[in-house]
Amino acid sequence: MNLIFEWDENKARMNVQKHKVAFDEARTLFNDPRLVTYLDESHSEVEERYISIGTSARDRVLLVVHTEQEETRDTFTIRLISCRRATASERQAYEEGNA
Repeated sequence: MNLIFEWDENKARMNVQKHKVAFDEARTLFNDPRLVTYLDESHSEVEERYISIGTSARDRVLLVVHTEQEETRDTFTIRLISCRRATASERQAYEEGNA
């Protein structure tokens, strides 16, 4: 599967200021074979938003909010919306999902 990443540059700068996580690091989460992804039902009124929790290339467990759009049968565009370090309960859910 091929992944294409996109994001709003202003939102990316604000994310670094607020959460100290760059979207360049956030996209490395999708290389984690133990990645856990689920639909964010409470924020999917206009478009389907997903939450993914995984380990980044910097070995940090992060939570990423994103959308997914299928471009072709094996190519998806991932639009990053926000990213932050996972809370203790989110880390636990990630670890339990990969037991």
